[in-house]
Amino acid sequence: MRRPRTHWQISNGVNCLTMLPKTNRLQKKSEIEKVLKEGKGGRFKEGFLILKLRKNNLEKSRFSFIISQRVSKKASFRNKIRRRLSEIVRLKLKKIKEGRHPPTESQGMDVVLIALPGLETKDFWEIEEGLNRLFSKAKILSDEAKTSSSPSPRKAWLGESMR
Repeated sequence: MRRPRTHWQISNGVNCLTMLPKTNRLQKKSEIEKVLKEGKGGRFKEGFLILKLRKNNLEKSRFSFIISQRVSKKASFRNKIRRRLSEIVRLKLKKIKEGRHPPTESQGMDVVLIALPGLETKDFWEIEEGLNRLFSKAKILSDEAKTSSSPSPRKAWLGESMR
């Protein structure tokens, strides 16, 4: 008999115990369309990911993920990609700029991440590295997150040296 799962398990033993908080999710179709049409931050591309962003008047940054059927015809693969992206963003929430500097002005952002065909072949760590480069290009990581460069868990696990 199969044992029931109590949490999602992403590849390579990385467990996802919690989801992206509801306050950090773009849920309405109209909000997502605004980011896609009126996004002033531009469009950034890195590998198999496209990032579009737009400043909002909130203290929190909100995220949405678009994974079309062009990426995979199977919903289970698209959902796996969505869970991986969501987990990576959840882990980086503290490093993402929020509306605290200066306190009178909100700097939260609405971010839409669009997956392109080919992303389904990448593992969790490759997606994380691509997303790190994408966030750096878009300049949405806080200044202290850029200066504290700790080795990625994958490189530490594999014993690879940082170049």
